[in-house]
Amino acid sequence: MTETLCPPVINGHAEPKVKLLKFAPEDVALVDEQPLEVEAVDLPDNPLADWLTVPDAPVLPAWARSRASVVANTQALARLTWWHGRYHGVRTPKYLAKTVWLAARGFYRATVGIWPTLSAQDHSAAVKALRAQVKVKPEDVELATRLHMAHHERTRTRRWRFGAAAVGVTAAAVGIALADPLLQVGIGAAVTVPLAHLGRGKETQLLDHGAPPLRVDMSAQQLNDALRAAGLLKQGKGDDDGPRVSCSMGPVRDGRGWAVIFDLPRGGGKTASDVLAKREVIAQELGVDEIQVIMSRVRAAQGGNAGRVSMWVADDDPYLGTPNPSPLEQADTFSVWDPIPFGQDARGNRINVPVMWQSMFFGGLPRRGKTFTQRLMAAAGLLDAWVRHYVADGKGGADWMPMRAVAHRLVMGAEDDAIEALKAMLQELLTEMERRFALLRELPTSICPEGKLTPDIMRKYNLPVIFVTIDELQEYFTAMEQDDRKQVIDNLCRIARRGPAAGFISNFASQRPDAESVPPKLREIITIRYSTQVVDKTSSDMVLGKGKAAQGADASVLSEDHLGTGVLVTGPASFVTVRADYLDGTGFAQLCQKGRQLRIDAGQLTGDAVGDVTAAADAAGITVPPVVSDVLEVMRHSPRMFTGDLLAGLVNIDEDTYGDWTPERLALELEQGGVKRTSKQVKISGSNGAGYQRRDIEDAVPREILLG
Repeated sequence: MTETLCPPVINGHAEPKVKLLKFAPEDVALVDEQPLEVEAVDLPDNPLADWLTVPDAPVLPAWARSRASVVANTQALARLTWWHGRYHGVRTPKYLAKTVWLAARGFYRATVGIWPTLSAQDHSAAVKALRAQVKVKPEDVELATRLHMAHHERTRTRRWRFGAAAVGVTAAAVGIALADPLLQVGIGAAVTVPLAHLGRGKETQLLDHGAPPLRVDMSAQQLNDALRAAGLLKQGKGDDDGPRVSCSMGPVRDGRGWAVIFDLPRGGGKTASDVLAKREVIAQELGVDEIQVIMSRVRAAQGGNAGRVSMWVADDDPYLGTPNPSPLEQADTFSVWDPIPFGQDARGNRINVPVMWQSMFFGGLPRRGKTFTQRLMAAAGLLDAWVRHYVADGKGGADWMPMRAVAHRLVMGAEDDAIEALKAMLQELLTEMERRFALLRELPTSICPEGKLTPDIMRKYNLPVIFVTIDELQEYFTAMEQDDRKQVIDNLCRIARRGPAAGFISNFASQRPDAESVPPKLREIITIRYSTQVVDKTSSDMVLGKGKAAQGADASVLSEDHLGTGVLVTGPASFVTVRADYLDGTGFAQLCQKGRQLRIDAGQLTGDAVGDVTAAADAAGITVPPVVSDVLEVMRHSPRMFTGDLLAGLVNIDEDTYGDWTPERLALELEQGGVKRTSKQVKISGSNGAGYQRRDIEDAVPREILLG
């Protein structure tokens, strides 16, 4: 007997879900004994039936839904308060003069108002009436007497009222004169403020109404006009503007910009994707640069639909200013099983990138921060002793040189010997990958339920996570023969495609991600992509994926000022422009030394790093001349090298130091560093020439360092 769940829909209403029982012939006799099961989920008489499909809509405003947003708005409020404080502070003399003028006018009005009381005008009416009667009947003695008494009463009242006022004013003046200066100010304010209030008019304003100048202003009308100009809303007829968007939030101030969430009207045939594709036109209509317009679709999981767009328009370029230091620089340890801190988006939200089970590709123009950004991923792995680094740098410069203290394998440059070292490194990785898969297949599902590496398996079977970092891929591919190039590409594809399940994290980068430099076969299997500035949308799509620019992920809108800023794509429909955290070469070198010590303590220092001369010398308190260390690095893959090639390699490592060195200067510096050449001539591939042998350079280093 089997059962299936059947939720039929009748007349547009979902009927109760019923478990339909299917019986085998031998079960027919049991039908009367097995009652039908009903799950009453949305019965019509359920008083909450209408609420079952209500989305879990957020109850907080957009600016209060994250800590970063709250902090940004708090800072905005502080800046606004500071601006108003300065604005009104410089106008204090003007406000004081206006207050004195209003107080004087208020005193006049108070005097005019109180004069009838001081002059006893409440008695004057009776006196005037009696005088009028006396003029008519001058012989009436009683009227004359009453007039005299009324006049006397008015005069007496005036005297004591004026006297009381004079005494009060005199006493107040004497009290103020004898009081403490601070109290004088308080009394003066207590008198002046009411008088100034009395002296105000209907249109009088004591303080100027200052508003901080906004670089960008935005209203619902401006938004509709911009969308209509971009062809996303139909034009109206006559006085009718036509269809308008429905704003579910805003436009409202949100940090350093305006935020709005709107729905496109139905019947117009336009979608949220159409809005994203018109980013440049919308920015122009709003009077800003497209880098200031941040748009994204609001998906169903956030209560959105195919026509709902979230837009944030920054007051200025959000990716300029002092870069944010990487939190990894101050960290003691880190686990690559956790998302790696990467940078911040335009609104200051922290962007963390999970790298387990992923592969990464970094691209962009030279000197835009591509390598610095790629090193952030490796830096996180440095702080995890259970990460083994395989590094190759096709340029062979100083960017990745500090990794020699940690890397299990390190290949520098794209010369013939370096290419052979790269091929050997990839073959070693493939062998290790197959060994791991063989081990994972043999483990029971209770230990390895998904056939993938886990933290427990990693430690129990000594299978550290492997970071495969290759920078300047195009240098290797352009220097290889066709057959070697094809074989290396195939190996890289196997590592990027199958390696994640075995704990391999691929971290590739290239300056020219075209079909020749980095073939699509490799690029298309990469899951995480990051691009700094490129020349056009086509180049952007080469790095980030086909069609991404049309979706809004366009690195060509970045300028040469956006160092370390790029577009990060983490999925088919997930992308964000990120200003990467800053970690300079010195900080990276310090992390390499910290990572070396972590691996020594954990017993995980392996491969080439064990024989690193500089790191071992530092640990032993011995100073090795820099030129000796650098020459050993250049000759890492060669037992002998011509002087010209050696000088070229040194210049590639540090052009500022070795850029003007001659063969004579090199020989002198090495001699002073303790190098004794057994022969000044070397033979390479049948050719003789001036050069050096690596064993002569190694002899200048204490044996205990070379032997570890």
